[in-house]
Amino acid sequence: MEHIKTKTTKSRWLKTMRKYHKWPGIVITIFILFFATSGIILNHRNWFSSVDINRSYLPPDYRLTNWNFASIKGAVHITTSDMVVYGNIGAWLTNNEMEYFIDLNDGFPKGIDSRKVEAMLYTDDGNLLAGTLFGLYLFNGEFWDKIEIPTIEKRITDLIEHQNQIHILTRSHLLITDDLKSFEIITLPEFADDDNKVSLFRTLWTLHSGEMFGEWGKIVVDILGLGLIFLGISGILHWLFPKWIKRRKRKNGAIQSLKSGMKTNLKWHNKIGYILAIFLIFTTITGMFLRPPLLITIAQSRVAKIPFSKLDKPNPWYDKLRRIAWDDLNNKYLVSTSEGFFHFDAYFSESANYIQHQPPVSVMGCTVLEPYTSIPGVWLVGSFSGLFQWDMQSNTIHNVITRRPVMSTARMGPPISSNLISGYIRTNRAEYLVEYSRGMEVLSGHAASVPSMPAGVKNATPFSLWNLALEVHTGRIFNHLIGSWYILYIPLAGITLLLVIISGFVIWWLAHRKKRK
Repeated sequence: MEHIKTKTTKSRWLKTMRKYHKWPGIVITIFILFFATSGIILNHRNWFSSVDINRSYLPPDYRLTNWNFASIKGAVHITTSDMVVYGNIGAWLTNNEMEYFIDLNDGFPKGIDSRKVEAMLYTDDGNLLAGTLFGLYLFNGEFWDKIEIPTIEKRITDLIEHQNQIHILTRSHLLITDDLKSFEIITLPEFADDDNKVSLFRTLWTLHSGEMFGEWGKIVVDILGLGLIFLGISGILHWLFPKWIKRRKRKNGAIQSLKSGMKTNLKWHNKIGYILAIFLIFTTITGMFLRPPLLITIAQSRVAKIPFSKLDKPNPWYDKLRRIAWDDLNNKYLVSTSEGFFHFDAYFSESANYIQHQPPVSVMGCTVLEPYTSIPGVWLVGSFSGLFQWDMQSNTIHNVITRRPVMSTARMGPPISSNLISGYIRTNRAEYLVEYSRGMEVLSGHAASVPSMPAGVKNATPFSLWNLALEVHTGRIFNHLIGSWYILYIPLAGITLLLVIISGFVIWWLAHRKKRK
């Protein structure tokens, strides 16, 4: 009797699990293909940097309008009337009124991703430098020449000139040079009260991508992605095989090959599924916390470094540096990091000083850091948390857009706000902010309106395959269909995928595991 009860309970479990595995699995398969394929592309940006997508093939939301999508991040003035604007459109020569735009992108490698300029510097001796996602470039008057820098990481986050020396900031080091030939590599001194921890966001990010364990870690995650694709396709085939067999029977056709195919397909579906189950569950959960709304719950959290991982580096600022400037008020370097703002002495010989009163900055990083007035110690700070005027002398912070005072923050600001600041331009006529979604807006001055975005600039700025993969992977690609509800795409898809993986493992455990003995 007990045996019969157990068998009945097992049958009920199997029936329930098969229901939860089948229908959610069928629904989510297309999204599984999206997640896995886009994830593999995201893991290898340098592999796909030369591949572009014509924006006309994308939803209308991805059209360039009014300098949106961080088209312009900043500008450097090369004469009293001319400047070079730079950003995700590359580099373009224009005047203060932005009445014309001349393409200055010759020399950058193929692909829009390779000419996205993060920082630009016009030196006192007339050199024009550009820092991109993939390295440092010098303009020779006709095209860009690449300048090799002696660090493994090539991504440039900022460029400044101080005391006739060029300072090149990567995400982990500061390089100082006089001649762009010999470089001093500086590892910034640690913060005296550093807890030797890293943000939970960064930890989950590198675990999710496999980057935590270098290139081999990425390859392992790529294999998980390929395994997920196989499970999705083989699951659909398992649903279709009985239909094909019935159709063949009605036509009096041979069905043995279909039965054999169905058996083989199920065998490998089960085998790959139970081997990868725990890894897929882990990858799914970490991914769910990398996007709002779950991101908000971990944005301020810090955890110990995982031993022997990529984050367990002797460099206390590994992958944390974002912006740098010279602070005349305090006679120190001001550096924006993923841990907040810090002061460093002129020779980087003393411990970093954490600045107690500072404006909110998104975990996505500081996008604007410029002296805001002629008065030392007043800064303009922008990020996806908003745009703020920061007065170090009075320890006051004002929201530049709302003109309201803001309380200083302990660490980082909210991940996003209603004003996603991606750039800022100051000319002799006006100030302009660049909001990621809305584009360019007049902040102050005599300009009646912003300059229109020429067709030539739009046509020269396709959408990179890597960015398309990012839009797909995060669900933003569905914004034009469901509006702001797309923010629920990641958690709902994650929960559904977890249900499919766990129910599939339970089915294997109850129905197929013994058959292997």
